[in-house]
Amino acid sequence: MIAFGQENVTTVAVLGSGLIGSGWAARFLAHGLDVRAWDPDPAAEKGLRENVERAWPLLTELGVSEDADQERLSFEPSMERCLTGAQFVQENAPDDVGIKREIIASASRVCGADVIIASSSSGIRPSLLQDEARHPGRILVGHPFNPVYLLPLVEVVGGEQTTDSTIAWACAFYRALGMRPMHTRVEVDGYISDRLQQVLFHEALYMIRDGVCTPAEIDAAITGGPGLRWAFIGPMLTFHLAGGKGGLRRALQHWSPEESNLWTHLPAPDLSDELVEAAAGGCEFVQGKRTLEELEIRRDRCLAAIQKALDDFWYPPGEDGWPESPA
Repeated sequence: MIAFGQENVTTVAVLGSGLIGSGWAARFLAHGLDVRAWDPDPAAEKGLRENVERAWPLLTELGVSEDADQERLSFEPSMERCLTGAQFVQENAPDDVGIKREIIASASRVCGADVIIASSSSGIRPSLLQDEARHPGRILVGHPFNPVYLLPLVEVVGGEQTTDSTIAWACAFYRALGMRPMHTRVEVDGYISDRLQQVLFHEALYMIRDGVCTPAEIDAAITGGPGLRWAFIGPMLTFHLAGGKGGLRRALQHWSPEESNLWTHLPAPDLSDELVEAAAGGCEFVQGKRTLEELEIRRDRCLAAIQKALDDFWYPPGEDGWPESPA
C-alpha cells in the first residue's frame, strides 16, 4: 500500500543521467520538484545540466510550476545519498537486464517499502527487473519517449509481482506531471509503442537495403502523409475512416492477407471473425456516438492546424531540396 499521495511528492531520484535521465529531470523540475540525480560516471553531471538548461527556455515558454527552478537539481556522488529521502525513483540505466536488475535491487534496499521504483526501459519485461528486488511489488516500467520533457506518453508496465496499487499510483503520478500514462496490461517484450515503431523501422531498412528508397524518402513518406494523421487519431482510427460507411469492417474486406503480404516483410495475421470483431469493435467504441462525418471534419481541422504549425519548422533535406530517387 502506498503511504503517500502524488500531491505529497516533493523529491524524486533519477538514477542514470544520460539523455533520458536528463529529460526526466527537466520534466520533474518544471513541475516544481526537487531532483536528486546520480550516475556511475561523475562526468555525466555536465551533460545533465547542459541538457536541462537547453530544455528550460521552451519549458518556461510552455509554462512551468511557480516553484520550478533549475537550482532544485543536485547531482549526488553516491546512489545511497541520491535515494535518501526520495519519494519516487526513475531508473534510466542502459537497456541491459543485468545492469538494470543490479541498480534496481540496490535501490530497493535503500528506499522505503512504499517508494515506487520505475524503470525507463524500452522493452525489457519488468518481471526480469524485479525478481532480485526487495518489495518487488513496487517495481514497474515507466517507459517514456524522447524528449521526455515534451512528449506526453509513458507506458506503465507491471511485472508478475507488481501490485495493482503500484500501477494506479504511478499512473496518477505521471498524470500529475502532465503526461498521458498508458497502462500496458499484458507484459510483453517491447511493450506496445516500441513494437509498433520497430515494425515500421525494420520495413524501412528492408527498402533501403533493396534500393527501393533512401532514408530521406522514408521520412518524406511518413511526415507528409500518415505521420500527420497518426499525430492525433492513430493508425487504427485512420483505417476506420478509410473504410467509409462500413468503417474498419469494410476496410478489412479489401485488405486480404494475401494482398497485404505483398506489401511488407511481416506476414499479415489471419483475419478471423474474432480478430475483425476485436479490431473493428474497438474502433467503433472509440467512435462512440459520433458519426464518421464528424470524425472526418475533426480530422481535417486537426490536419490544417498541424500543417500550419509546421510551416515554420519544416524543411526539405539537403541543400538542394528533395534528393533524386535512387537509380
